[in-house]
Amino acid sequence: MQRAAIQRILGILLMIISISMLPPVLVSIGYDDGAMMPFIMAFLVTVVMGLLLWFPVRAHRKEMRLRDGFIVVAMYWLVLGLSGSLPLVLSVAPELSITDAVFESMSGLTTTGATVITGLDQLPKSILYYRQQLQWLGGMGIIVLAVAILPMLGIGGMQLYRAETPGPMKDTKLTPRITETAKALWYIYLGLTVACAFAYWLGGMTMFDAVGHSFSTVAIGGFSTHDESIGYFNSTVIEMIAVVFMILAGVNFSLHFIAWRNISIRPYLDDSEFKTYFKVLSIVALITCTYLYITGTFEFGDAVHNGIFQAVSIGTTTGFTTAEYHNWPGFLPAMLLLASFIGGCAGSTGGGMKVIRVLLLFKQGMREVVRLIHPNAQVAVKIGGSVLEERVIDSVWGFFSLYVGSFIIMALLLAASGLDLITAFSAVAACMNNLGPGLGDVGAHYGDINDIAKWILCFAMLLGRLEIFTLLVLLTPAFWRK
Repeated sequence: MQRAAIQRILGILLMIISISMLPPVLVSIGYDDGAMMPFIMAFLVTVVMGLLLWFPVRAHRKEMRLRDGFIVVAMYWLVLGLSGSLPLVLSVAPELSITDAVFESMSGLTTTGATVITGLDQLPKSILYYRQQLQWLGGMGIIVLAVAILPMLGIGGMQLYRAETPGPMKDTKLTPRITETAKALWYIYLGLTVACAFAYWLGGMTMFDAVGHSFSTVAIGGFSTHDESIGYFNSTVIEMIAVVFMILAGVNFSLHFIAWRNISIRPYLDDSEFKTYFKVLSIVALITCTYLYITGTFEFGDAVHNGIFQAVSIGTTTGFTTAEYHNWPGFLPAMLLLASFIGGCAGSTGGGMKVIRVLLLFKQGMREVVRLIHPNAQVAVKIGGSVLEERVIDSVWGFFSLYVGSFIIMALLLAASGLDLITAFSAVAACMNNLGPGLGDVGAHYGDINDIAKWILCFAMLLGRLEIFTLLVLLTPAFWRK
């Protein structure tokens, strides 16, 4: 492990992220909300911390190894969550404890959207903007942004990129150079954000709300500037705009890039993961709408738009709400929560296990059924006509087993901390899948649960955001052996 290289890059990244404290200052000045000082103080603290880390090792130029990349990614997200909480700790409104501030910061940066804050409509505009900005920055991964910037500072980025995006798609690059890949991803991300904000504004939102909600929509985060979330606007047009952009943000961004470059929708139609993703959302939405109408929860029109919106919002792990879905009748709340385990596509801003992994698990299961009937048959697992290597399938099974094991352990720990089983189960599911709203006592917000549970859920958010392996690999003795 190259401690100097890790220290240097952490210092640089902290100085870069300190810049994110400045836009809320401008918002505070523009709206004259009197809340700029927490951001100025947080900026100074963060930039000084970065300088103190960077200055002693500023001349170090050795290239990082893959192992160093894993350490940097995990440490940076941890430091990022802590530094991101500074404005919230220092702010008078809302008045948050350190635990609550870190929880809110980690929730924003991991695009989970679980909140401990109530009374959003009365908060200063700068605080509201900052929460939305946290999600936007976290959406594509701060590390991906760093990959585009750090090469200009003499630091290679391949190790970070591979550590940030583990899984079967991790070696896929849109362009020959990793820096250009990161830039391409950000251009797409920025383009979707601008288009979403413009659409919200045309749909009737104020410019402030349009920008704020575009940040959390494209990031698949779910934070809102109002306690009632998207339901505050009481507009079917705004809800359908949100549905469109939530679906787009849940798609593999490399598909968007290829489709834009070729000016064709064929890449979407030919992609097995996209087709599965769209089918799952369609089926969940159809069941939700039908059940809401049959049970008399809503009239037909309301059942359709509420059902579609909530199915897409929960299915993509965004977490916006137009109604208290956790109070819906029958099996619907449980079905919607379970849909979040599938989540978005690999290479998207969505959470969950990712559609490609679930698809591989299904195909592997079907292969085992065929093998029971024909023990000597050579049955390949194919995605899009290509035969997958056994190593990829083994990796997915390993991911699934660690996912389930981690989920069970954290749910039991939450239950041991005093939460009821429904709350414990749904809170871990919502945070590990980077969804946000859960069931039981965390249906509306997380402010009333105990501090121990909040720290466990912070770990769950980070585990889900880094897709299990990147974080858990640091806890294995083999990783630290020379």
